[in-house]
Amino acid sequence: MRAIENCRTAALGGHVERCGHCAQQRISYNSCRNRHCPKCQNLARAQWLQRRQEELLPIGYFHVVFTVPDALCDLALQNKRTFYNLLLQTSAAALQSIAADPKHLGAEIGFFSVLHTWGQNLGLHPHVHCVVAGGGLSPDHARWIPSRPGFFLSVRVLSRRFRTLLLEALRTACQRGELQFRGAIEPLAEPERFTRWLNGLGQIEWVVYAKPPFGGPRHVLQYLGRYTHRVAISNQRLLAFDGRQVTFQYKDYRRAGRERSKHMKLDGEEFIRRMLLHALPPGFQRIRHYGFLASSRKKSDLAMVRQLLGDGVHPPAPSPPEVGETVAALRQRMDRCPVCRIGMLALVEILPPQADGLRKDTNDTS
Repeated sequence: MRAIENCRTAALGGHVERCGHCAQQRISYNSCRNRHCPKCQNLARAQWLQRRQEELLPIGYFHVVFTVPDALCDLALQNKRTFYNLLLQTSAAALQSIAADPKHLGAEIGFFSVLHTWGQNLGLHPHVHCVVAGGGLSPDHARWIPSRPGFFLSVRVLSRRFRTLLLEALRTACQRGELQFRGAIEPLAEPERFTRWLNGLGQIEWVVYAKPPFGGPRHVLQYLGRYTHRVAISNQRLLAFDGRQVTFQYKDYRRAGRERSKHMKLDGEEFIRRMLLHALPPGFQRIRHYGFLASSRKKSDLAMVRQLLGDGVHPPAPSPPEVGETVAALRQRMDRCPVCRIGMLALVEILPPQADGLRKDTNDTS
């Protein structure tokens, strides 16, 4: 909260820039670079999108979303690092194990996962978005095995495997003393009661969504790019503050068309409380890569996949402009004079911070 409060104010220092064409001067204060700040991370987002676009293969992609029952939200909130790690690990394991099964695809797949913890009304809603290539490498890496057109894996099978893996992982974490139970869920600290509770969750269907991305893989990258380097809400959705209540825009996905767009009012403290629900532990990685897109093997495996697909080693064509600004275009727009829109801004003076530095844990750029 301190980082967001001080972001782009004199407290963090800044610099003076002057236009080389019209001599207009502008004072720019430094950003906090905190990944939870709605004003920061535009450049990091553009860089991430550009890297992902360069990795796209000339095939179809699938958008897979893993969600957990609402009953798990309190446990997730009190055990963020443990729970979110298990959520990412088990959703990835479900995808990989079902895809590797010869009865389904029989291949080693490549994908990346992004953890989201929020819904449109800023409530806690842990879920994982995955962008998965439509096929994979054969066990001997000698050929490419494509998925069926318009179909990747059975969502029912994925859902049940994911449910089994996550519940078992939570049971093991409890046995190891890695979970905390406070407030309303304190009774679950008793191992037998916790086991019965997990067994009950194992009797309901969990929601897994999987279908080809509308508009192609670049459309999914554009969608996820809005959220990879921001948390919960953007400034564009904030509509008003009257000194007591915050009004913001959200989408009600139960309705269709224009009726989806709604406004919500929350007391300021409640708005801040909901936003803080989504603050991640320091250093937690919420974007992870798996299979032939894993960081340790991506370079060699992507070259091999392109050769198997008959695409050589050349990257796909550049993304169309509507997918998002390139890093170079973003930098140029940031340096362009906002007054004459002709000259470029150049640094002429450094402004030192006007307050003590932030605590180390607030400058979280991971």
